[in-house]
Amino acid sequence: MKNTRGFTLIELMIAVAVIGILVAIAYPSYTNYLIKGNRGAAKAFLLEVAQKQQQVLLDSRAYFEADTAAEFQAMGIVIPREVDSFYTVSTALVAGPPPGFTATATPKAGTRQADDGWLTIDNTGARTSETPDKW
Repeated sequence: MKNTRGFTLIELMIAVAVIGILVAIAYPSYTNYLIKGNRGAAKAFLLEVAQKQQQVLLDSRAYFEADTAAEFQAMGIVIPREVDSFYTVSTALVAGPPPGFTATATPKAGTRQADDGWLTIDNTGARTSETPDKW
């Protein structure tokens, strides 16, 4: 009788089960990593908006209101893909004196960021979020 080499069905099923367990453990961690990465990109963009708003105030004595990518581009800022895909970013002017602004990043519905909550920064640098641990 010739000795054949290979795997038995039971050995293959054990390997598939082990892979399934590893995937079940790793996938939630991976999605949390993606959510945190997108939130970090949104935070960085809000800080960039706040910095640009201070430059605009020094140049023109007024803050700039922006709600669309074209308005942000007119201000000299390009919204990164990670932010534009998952967040709606807007700036709102606050009546003064002194004048002020609030920049907000709101997660888009139907994306993985939908349950993450909004982030804001204002002209004083105060950062707030829907849940305190997000900033």
